[in-house]
Amino acid sequence: MPANAPVITLPDGSKREFDHPVTVMDVAADIGPGLAKATLAGKVNGELVDASRVIDDDAELAIVTSRDEEALELMRHDAAHIMAQAVQELYPGTQVTIGPAIENGFYYDFARDKPFTDDDLKKIEQRMHEIVKRDLPIVREVMDRDEAIKTFSELGEEYKVEIIRDIIPEGEEVSIYRQGDWFDVCRGPHMPSTGKLGKGFRLMKVAGAYWRGDSNNEMLTRIYGTAWPDKKQLNAYLHRLEEAEKRDHRKLGKQLDFFHMQEEAPGMVFWHDKGWSIYLTVQNYIRDKLRQHGYQEIHTPQIVDRTLWEKSGHWDKFGDMMFTTHSENRDYAVKPMNCPCHIQVFNQGLKSYRDLPLRLAEFGSCHRNEPSGTLHGLMRVRNFVQDDAHIFCTEDQLQDEVSAFIDLVYEVYSDFGFTDVKVALSTRPEQRVGDDAAWDKAEKALEVALDNKGLDWKLQPGEGAFYGPKIEFVLRDCIGREWQCGTMQVDFSMPGRLDAQYIAADDSKHVPVMLHRAILGSVERFVGILIEEHEAKFPLWLAPVQAVVLNITDKQAEYAEKVQKRLVSQGFKVELDLRNEKVGYKIREHILQRVPYMLVVGDRELETNTVAVRTRGGEDLGSMSLDELTERFSAEIARRGHAVLEE
Repeated sequence: MPANAPVITLPDGSKREFDHPVTVMDVAADIGPGLAKATLAGKVNGELVDASRVIDDDAELAIVTSRDEEALELMRHDAAHIMAQAVQELYPGTQVTIGPAIENGFYYDFARDKPFTDDDLKKIEQRMHEIVKRDLPIVREVMDRDEAIKTFSELGEEYKVEIIRDIIPEGEEVSIYRQGDWFDVCRGPHMPSTGKLGKGFRLMKVAGAYWRGDSNNEMLTRIYGTAWPDKKQLNAYLHRLEEAEKRDHRKLGKQLDFFHMQEEAPGMVFWHDKGWSIYLTVQNYIRDKLRQHGYQEIHTPQIVDRTLWEKSGHWDKFGDMMFTTHSENRDYAVKPMNCPCHIQVFNQGLKSYRDLPLRLAEFGSCHRNEPSGTLHGLMRVRNFVQDDAHIFCTEDQLQDEVSAFIDLVYEVYSDFGFTDVKVALSTRPEQRVGDDAAWDKAEKALEVALDNKGLDWKLQPGEGAFYGPKIEFVLRDCIGREWQCGTMQVDFSMPGRLDAQYIAADDSKHVPVMLHRAILGSVERFVGILIEEHEAKFPLWLAPVQAVVLNITDKQAEYAEKVQKRLVSQGFKVELDLRNEKVGYKIREHILQRVPYMLVVGDRELETNTVAVRTRGGEDLGSMSLDELTERFSAEIARRGHAVLEE
């Protein structure tokens, strides 16, 4: 073979030989014209590159089309450049700064005296569509660093000059991407032309942003956008945003009087009666499940001496996240997690192998000093309760304990109505504790347990904790969002650091394996997820008010009170509405409060000892005796998340 005659290996293992250097696009065209038309970029030896990248040596190549995961980032990066071009065509003198692809979209920061308006966004988006129609080739060029500084200085692009001076070392070349007359400093890669972007994009909003994120610098104008492979996927995303806005737990929490938060306690929740009812229902449900599965519930101190956190390793690794206090010449930390305290419980009294597995559970209140900018309603707080538990076991018991936990996880999620669950196994990172033999055994135990359950799981090499591998459980909600909740982590480190031991059958001392596990994660966050999943239209078992008894006239008031008291005595959460308002008005008001059932009593119900039953979905179920009603309620509550209300 002549020099520079590459052999290209494709993902299916097939090879293509060339007698001269070729580009990614050349290889795609050699495979077929259809593929060449669809090609957006390539992955050469695992590196994402432009379709124009020249390959002059043997290489592995994967052609990237719109069907591939990498395509979205390319599209969003191109959309950012096209937006910047549109802005500078429409508003000459505007400087462009930084414009990356981000999750679900892109943004660009602009330096402009006059802020952009909503009307400006419409004009910019229209000009973007025009640039896409021009189908301008996107071409990579290189400039000498000094030449690039001179070029952008002459254009008045002060921010680009600063970027080049700060990031590009002297003597190195600057990567430039050009589309038509417009160009920008960029590492790439990009798609072959502006036309590849299609119509699946939308500009979303304008915001302020400091140059380089430093509040001492100038305030810039940031335009956010989203981009998808086609208009159908764009519309689906916009619909998800609308649904998410409608379901926002912060708005519903305030509207329905569930909870509030205030500046005097940032990142901490003030629960109101109805919200606390939901919280306790969730917590008590988990408590009952844990008892059924052989857990002992414990409770440990909120504040513990600094020395324990130093010994466990948390002080060095998470010290900045801890709230601390001082008393009588001793330093304390408000616990950010429960595990070191659970080992203290394990260490009380000599443990035998016959005592294992020992499962210790706690609804442990934890505090972490999360940055204020990351706080988000119930989803990211500084004070939260974990449905936390730690299982102390032998290595031989690992697989059985993991298997039992997987069953419990799916049982719980199903009862809450979540059936779409993604599972990932994260294995040993480069920096870790424990010997390879122990890691082999732990990873194998987790893998076998997952396989024995017939689960479809994803491998995440190197993503495990430094102390052991872990399984992660991710819920997919009704609008397609994913929430990482459950976890099972194997720990080889902390029990030994904190002197945990048990006596084996041969009377030798061994350090137990410690399994960190949670199903909901943070109870606060899980309640937030439930609010958004159901749009606060909870199934009967979770509803803070399950029914309300409504009278039509004062004549039925006494009977209405008897109905309400009887249902409450049977354990149902039922309220009474005797206001002197039209019954239709009262029904509508309680429907807005998401109450599952309205129980109306008039003269006929008074005479027949019945109630007229209506659902919040508007269905009239007719008259029922109280026995029939309680039987219906009990059956529906027993079905939990498996019951589907007619809405």
